[in-house]
Amino acid sequence: MKLNNQTQLSQILLRGFSEDPALQPLAFGLLLSMYVICVIGNLLIILAISSHPHLHTPMYFLLANLSFSDICFTTTTIPKFLVNIQIQSQIISYAGCITQMSFFIIFATLGDFLLAAMAYDRFVAICHPLHYMVIMTPQLCVQLVLLCWTISVLNGLLNSLLVLRMSFCTHVEIPHFFCEWNQVVHRACSDTFLNDLIMDFEAVLIGGGPLSGILYSYSKIASSIRAFSSIQSKYKAFSTCASHLFTISLFYGTSISVYLSASTDPRSVSTAAASLMYTVVTPMLNPFIYSLRNTDMKRALKKLLFPK
Repeated sequence: MKLNNQTQLSQILLRGFSEDPALQPLAFGLLLSMYVICVIGNLLIILAISSHPHLHTPMYFLLANLSFSDICFTTTTIPKFLVNIQIQSQIISYAGCITQMSFFIIFATLGDFLLAAMAYDRFVAICHPLHYMVIMTPQLCVQLVLLCWTISVLNGLLNSLLVLRMSFCTHVEIPHFFCEWNQVVHRACSDTFLNDLIMDFEAVLIGGGPLSGILYSYSKIASSIRAFSSIQSKYKAFSTCASHLFTISLFYGTSISVYLSASTDPRSVSTAAASLMYTVVTPMLNPFIYSLRNTDMKRALKKLLFPK
């Protein structure tokens, strides 16, 4: 088979979910609605937190960063897909594909580590309440976010460089609506052993590391809550973690299921449909999850939307 160097590959074909023309308007309307809700919802969370001094706490600082990450995470994939539907094209340039893949990895990793940082914040708040303000200083919060960004950017650059070293055939088709890293790697004509090895290593380190920290934090939180004497204290402590726990369940549940299905059949179109859950649905739901049961957030949003 004739191989072309990666610099000679000018474009890639994204197959998306379905090539049925009748389904394209429905897909466009549905994805556009979810994207707008995601952006507006997360933007309102950021504006509410930044404009109300009583929300300038470590928990809400991390939540604002998670909302920003969710906006960027969704923006790396959905706008390009919507444009392709509108102009009836399935093409993305090679450079655009690599760029999209890199930013997708960066913001997926960033969201992963921010969830771990938020779990640590809840661990300190419930298990060490008297030392909370001493431990969770503004300097530490900034350092945690900078560390999350550093790891995420390095991870995105590493994966991009690993793909850039590969050779691709003259015609590349991806049964996905964006340039997902695993799909791109398995369309290469060169050996993918190193990339697969790195992917498995990252699944353990980048995925399993924060998840282990989250599980450890909540095991300690559960032990502390059980030690509380009153039912009211237990309910109050649990309610401060409920939103975060639900977000973690959505993010890890959907992303792990996609990873397992991609490992079983990386060419399956159903993997693309399942990817919508953690690329669009979870970021869209996060503003509702963190505001519906949070009195302070609802009050801040009400003041933001309906100022007197």
